[in-house]
Amino acid sequence: MTAHKTDSTDVKTRRFIFLLLDQFSLVPFSSALDTLRIANRFDKTPRYSWTLASEDGEPVACSNGAKMMVDMDLADVSRDDTVMVCGGLGIDQSSTKKVMNWLRREARKGASIGGLCTGAHTLAKAGLLDGKKCTIHWENYDSFTEEFDEVELSKAVYVIDGNRFTSAGGTSSLDLMLKLMATRDGEDIANWVADQCLHTSIRTERDEQRLSIPTRIGVRHPKLSTVIQMMESNIEEPVSPSVLAQDVGMSTRQLERLFSRYLSRSPKRYYMELRLQKARNLLMQTEMSVINVALACGFASPSHFSKCYRAQYDTTPYRERGSQAAKQT
Repeated sequence: MTAHKTDSTDVKTRRFIFLLLDQFSLVPFSSALDTLRIANRFDKTPRYSWTLASEDGEPVACSNGAKMMVDMDLADVSRDDTVMVCGGLGIDQSSTKKVMNWLRREARKGASIGGLCTGAHTLAKAGLLDGKKCTIHWENYDSFTEEFDEVELSKAVYVIDGNRFTSAGGTSSLDLMLKLMATRDGEDIANWVADQCLHTSIRTERDEQRLSIPTRIGVRHPKLSTVIQMMESNIEEPVSPSVLAQDVGMSTRQLERLFSRYLSRSPKRYYMELRLQKARNLLMQTEMSVINVALACGFASPSHFSKCYRAQYDTTPYRERGSQAAKQT
């Protein structure tokens, strides 16, 4: 596509500092970075520049094992720079005191700071999202809400709150960067960059991360979708199948036939799998005790929780927690 011509003599280059944390996710990082490269082609004006940083200035391995060279360690940056924290797996371990202290220092200087994928966890742990709204990958949603109750968490693909912005991961960072670009340089350049990326629909803060329930389960049945939504919204205090059925105008027997026909399992079994999936996420991503994880997922008895967990995952919650800790050492 042909580059545009414009009077760019007064355009000031905006620099982005991408802080790569250990095991960062490659797709959110590359999606964000390449929008800047493409934007500079719009009218052949260096509107954006970028610098890659790591905690110690050494190369960083992303979650797929590839290593990325960087340009700097945690050196001082200008208040006009924008810092983007790129997170991924093992975010609690990579959110070190050194990283958080650096972020706090740059925040005090007035720098704009964002988090890509689980980078929001690092920002929240540093206290930079207190009283603000943010988002994080849906898989980390439960653990984030358990740990940071002073932060308003959204399920949107990205959130901008003042000079803090977060994206949920995957290609959502592309939508975030296009929004930042449109705000600074206009819709024309953002649309042009999206077109170059074959990004046919630019998402907004009103768009949620996950596919709709009918798309996820491969079934378009209004009552089934409603019941599943109710289940997902009531994990800590499960609702009985009879109440779920009543709320959608069915008998318990009709509800059981509906689940058996479309999902090959009973409502009770499906609900249990949802609760155990949340429990596994909490065990893998938080420091919550096994007992508290059980309570958060609707199990009144730790022994019952352990029995159900073993039946689903062929291991106990305690061994699951131990195996996760071993991977991180």
